[in-house]
Amino acid sequence: MAPRAGRWFPINWNADIKPGPNEVGFDYSFFFPATADRVPTVFVENGRILGADPSDPIEVNYKEKIGTEPTGKENPELLKMPASHGHNNTIVNGIGRIGWMTGGTRARWTDEEIAYAFTDKAIEFMENNRKKPFFLCFNLSDIHVPRMPATAFKGKSKLGYRGDAILQMDWSVGRIMDKLRQLGLEKNTIVIFSSDNGPVLDDGYVDAAVTQQNGHQPAGPLRGGKYSAFEGGTRVPWIVSWPGTVKAGTTSDALISQVDLYATFAKLTGQQVAADAAPDSHDMLPAMLGKKATGRSWLVLQGGSLSLVQGDWKYIAPSKGIKLMKEVNIESGNDPEPQLYNLRSDVGERQNLAAQHPEKVKTMAAELERLKNTDKTR
Repeated sequence: MAPRAGRWFPINWNADIKPGPNEVGFDYSFFFPATADRVPTVFVENGRILGADPSDPIEVNYKEKIGTEPTGKENPELLKMPASHGHNNTIVNGIGRIGWMTGGTRARWTDEEIAYAFTDKAIEFMENNRKKPFFLCFNLSDIHVPRMPATAFKGKSKLGYRGDAILQMDWSVGRIMDKLRQLGLEKNTIVIFSSDNGPVLDDGYVDAAVTQQNGHQPAGPLRGGKYSAFEGGTRVPWIVSWPGTVKAGTTSDALISQVDLYATFAKLTGQQVAADAAPDSHDMLPAMLGKKATGRSWLVLQGGSLSLVQGDWKYIAPSKGIKLMKEVNIESGNDPEPQLYNLRSDVGERQNLAAQHPEKVKTMAAELERLKNTDKTR
C-alpha cells in the first residue's frame, strides 16, 4: 500500500513498479520508493527492486501491522537508534521505520551504504553520458532521518550523527564535482545545490542532534525551521556553479523559487513550455547566472500558514494552528493575527510590524487572496 491524494492504493512490489521516473521523462532512475524512515527499505532501478527474491515476496502496509517481524514499539531492545516520536514500526537495520513490511530480506539496504550507493550510481551515469548533454537529479538522503552515516564518518563531526551525515553529504558532493573535472565537463556543466526545506534537529530519532548541538544553530539567524512559515522553514541554501559563466564567490539577493527551475531550464535549453504547463514557474535565468540583481517580484510560501513575500516585505496570513510544534521544538508561524515583517532589517522576523503598517497588510492580504483565486482557475 502507498499514499495517494489522501487515499491508499495497492502496489505490487514484486513486479514492475509503475508509474515512476521513467514514465515521466527520465531515461534512467535509481532511487528508493519512500523517505529513508519509511518502508520498503529497498533500492529501485528502472522500476525493479534490486536483489528481489521471488521466493520472499515483499508486502507493505501503512494502515496496520502485517507479518511477525519485530517493531520498534514492541521490541525497543533491538534498536540501535531509538525513536523519539513515531518511527516505531518494522525494524530494518536496527532502526524502527514508519509502516510495516514483510519479505524482501535479501533486497533491504543498510543505512550506512546509502551514500556510497547513490554517489557511485551518479558517477556511473555521468561517465556513461559524458559525450552528450545530460541532466542528473541527485537527491541526497544523508541529512534526512534516520541519520545513520557510513562508519567512516561516525563521530567525525563531534555533532552527533546529524553532523556526521552533513560531512558525508559534503563528501558525496565533492566526489560529483571531482568527477566533472576529471571528465573535462566542469566548464560545460551547471550545478545547483539546494534543499527542500529548513532544518530540524529532532525529527523522530534520538541521534544526539540536540544534545551534541555544541552551539551550532542550523538555521543561523532565521526563525523557525522545517514545517514552519517563518524563514527558517522556507529559505534554503542555493548555490550555483558554472565556471566561466557564473562568477565564483559572488552572492545575490534575487528572490527565486525552486518552482522556477522548470521555466529557467526550458529557457536555458531552448525548450518551449506549453501554455498550460508550470504556470507558477518563472524564467529566472538572468538572476541565476548573476546577470541581473533582481528575481521574482513576489513569492507565495507555504509553511504553518500561507505567506507572501514582496520585495523586503513578508506577510503571513492569520491562522489558528498551534504556535509551537513541541515534538520538533519549532515555531510554526501560526498566529490568529496577521504578521508583517521587513526581511531587509529583520531577517529573524522578531518584530511584527502589522499594527504599524495596516495599509501594507491590507494590500498584501488582498494580493495573496488574488493569487490563490488565480491558481484555482488554472
